[in-house]
Formats: sequence, structure tokens, C-alpha cells
Amino acid sequence: MGLQVKIHAQNGVLPAHASQGAAGLDLRANSLQRAAEYYAGEADTIGTGVHVAIPAGHVGLLFLRSSLAKRGFRLANGVGVIDSDYRGEIKVALYYSPQGMHPGTIAPGERIAQLVVLPCPALDVVGEPDIDALGLTARGDGGFGSTGRGVPDLSPGADALPGQVGLFNTKEGV
Repeated sequence: MGLQVKIHAQNGVLPAHASQGAAGLDLRANSLQRAAEYYAGEADTIGTGVHVAIPAGHVGLLFLRSSLAKRGFRLANGVGVIDSDYRGEIKVALYYSPQGMHPGTIAPGERIAQLVVLPCPALDVVGEPDIDALGLTARGDGGFGSTGRGVPDLSPGADALPGQVGLFNTKEGV
């Protein structure tokens, strides 16, 4: 499968796999003209100078490069989602949260994110009037750390996990 890419940044670099087995295409801070310095708690959006045509039936997922995570940077939105009908510039929303108070820098052309393209089928949403129509599973409504904590009671009306009242709560009224 090919990926159509347009670079609009002067001296921009095409996205590329860093190694033969790399899942993501590295995206660079192509829009920076000089190094950008960040202090704890600061956020910024850095342009990559890259426009892509994600194939229909796929989604582009934007992840931070681990080298930036080691330096205290995070994606401000966790994971970026690039829909197949988006044609604008890919921008990376960064948040700086270092262990200490030292500033962090991003250099022009530095690799800042990875683009992973995955299949994403279009789904027809069907509303169900009754929760039981969704079907029972071993997990049930157990969420947020609920797996691996014993075998739930799947009988009708039973909680998914002993003592669990809701998705977040373990005690009545909490």
C-alpha cells in the first residue's frame, strides 16, 4: 500500500521508517525555523510540513517518539487521529512535563512523532433498547483494572465483579 505525501515546508523531509521493521513513519519538526525551548507545563503545536492522503478505510494514528518521552515531552492529546478525508498539515501537539525544572528543546527537522496507518472499517451503529441485547461476556461491565481479579458471576442480575457497583465505584454511594 502506498501513501501519498506532500511536503510544503522549505527543506522538509518526507516521512520515513527509521528501520526495516519500524511500524511508524517518522515525522519531523519541518516547520521550525529555529530551536524551540519549552518550560514545565508549556504546550505547543509544531507543524510537520506534511500533508497525507490516508487511504479510505484506514486511519492515521500519531504517536510520540520515545526519544522525546525520555526528555519529558508528551502528546497533549495522548494519540493523534488523522481521518482518511483530512488533507491539512499534520501538526503535533506537545506538552512538556519534565522531572525537573530544566527547559526542553525541539530542533528544526528533529523527529518528533510517528505516523502509523491502520485499517479502520466504517461501522453501522445499531442502537439497542436493552443492555442484555449486547450479550454477556466474562468481563461484563468491569473496567479500569477489573481484569485478572477472579472469575465473575455471569448469572442474570449479578455484578461483573464481586462488590462492584458501577464502572468506577466499589462501594454503594461512592
